[in-house]
Amino acid sequence: MRLIPTLMSSAIHSQAIDKAFAKMTILGFDIERLKKDLKHGNTGGITTEELELVLNGTKKELKVWQYIAETIEKNN
Repeated sequence: MRLIPTLMSSAIHSQAIDKAFAKMTILGFDIERLKKDLKHGNTGGITTEELELVLNGTKKELKVWQYIAETIEKNN
C-alpha cells in the first residue's frame, strides 16, 4: 500500500477537522430550531412526540460528531 505524502495527509487531516466542526455547527442550529418548534407547537405534519424523537436523534448525532472531531484531533 502506498503511503500518503505528509503534506497531503496534513491537508486531509485539516479538511476532516473542518468538516466535523461544520457538521457540529449545523447540528447545533438544527437542535435550536427543533427546540423552538416544539416550544411553539410547529410540528409540521408530524406529532409532538415524533418531533421530540427527531430532536433526541439530532442530539445523539451531535454527540457522535463531537466524538469524531475529538478522535481526529487526537490523531494529529
